Amino acid sequence: MAAQRAWQRMLSGRRLDLLDPTPMDIEIEDIAHGLAFVARWNGQTFGDWPYSVAEHSLLVEAIFAEIEPDSPPRWRLAALLHDAPEYVIGDMISPVKSAVGPSYGELDARLQAAINIRFGLPAEVPARIKKAIKKADRISAWLEATQIAGFSRTEADKFFGKPNPATIEGMTLQLRPPREVREAFVARHKALLKAV
Repeated sequence: MAAQRAWQRMLSGRRLDLLDPTPMDIEIEDIAHGLAFVARWNGQTFGDWPYSVAEHSLLVEAIFAEIEPDSPPRWRLAALLHDAPEYVIGDMISPVKSAVGPSYGELDARLQAAINIRFGLPAEVPARIKKAIKKADRISAWLEATQIAGFSRTEADKFFGKPNPATIEGMTLQLRPPREVREAFVARHKALLKAV
């Protein structure tokens, strides 16, 4: 019987051990590429392109900046990278995560810590910042639900909370080809790293 493999070969040539990830095996290009091909909402969205986790991450970072305007660039970087582990473990909708149990969360946390360290963030983002990122994430989910995933506003309010209208004013979701989203993600990451 063949030995069980717990690593993923990345396009950069890195070999990422999913059970024991190290920061040196993480490259932003791998993250951006993977996230640009991972569909949010299990692909159940309107449009000619899937709404990717990379696009979602860019939106969460923008919303975080809106609700935390005085936050330093490092926490905006944390917001951009909040779902980065999904570049190798995929995006699961909340009901599936609950069914899988705590093992998914543990895997996600190990990957997130390695990613954070790789880009100069603390392994564990401070609770206050994490809470603000989660708020931005829920606002993003509301926008996605109502604009591209077929939810009514009433239904989205029930599941994600009703966002402040001023926060989301003028925010319209874009569905772009993976290449464009990947390039935008890398460019935003580079700009934030430079500002840190």
